[in-house]
Amino acid sequence: MSASAVILDPLEIERRSFEIIDAEVGPHAYDASQWPVVRRIIHTTADFDFAGTTCFAPGAVAAAVAALRSGAPVLCDTNMVMAGVNKPRLAAFGSALHCHVADAEVATKASAAGVTRSIMATRKGVADGCRIFLIGNAPTALFELLDLVRTGQAAPALVVGVPVGFVGAEESKEALLASGLPYITCRGRKGGSAIAAAILNALMILAAT
Repeated sequence: MSASAVILDPLEIERRSFEIIDAEVGPHAYDASQWPVVRRIIHTTADFDFAGTTCFAPGAVAAAVAALRSGAPVLCDTNMVMAGVNKPRLAAFGSALHCHVADAEVATKASAAGVTRSIMATRKGVADGCRIFLIGNAPTALFELLDLVRTGQAAPALVVGVPVGFVGAEESKEALLASGLPYITCRGRKGGSAIAAAILNALMILAAT
């Protein structure tokens, strides 16, 4: 492709990218509210595996849209997730994004308790009233959230559970699938910060329409 043929308009690049994704995926089982989320994941990763591994609890998208429109606060497990979220769009709903994994107090308490900072950060987010959870890296954060739900300490409006990796990531997502919570996840080892952020960004677009 010559330099003169390169598309420079970001909106046109996105539109063409979505056309390519739609054409390459073809028929799929996702409904009209789910597909924009899956397509956004594929757009972010260029990985078509997510057209088969992404899973939604029944009514999860509707629950997410309602929670966003009500201004529900959001907790994410890493600053990398936070960096990828469209924060002005989130603020327009009256919501805010929180991440406590790098807090000095969280680190001190985690060390004293002999747990990971992700576990302690999750506890802090729940105690502070967060209702939407974005977990893109730490399986321990997802396991801890599920434990807090089981003990009646947390009642998430949505759990985006897409931790990546080889130790506990796949298992934590399978536990989320069996939890009965409103969730969006992707089975297997793949996941990550960019995917967690992409899911919330897609949901915010849906909530704004």
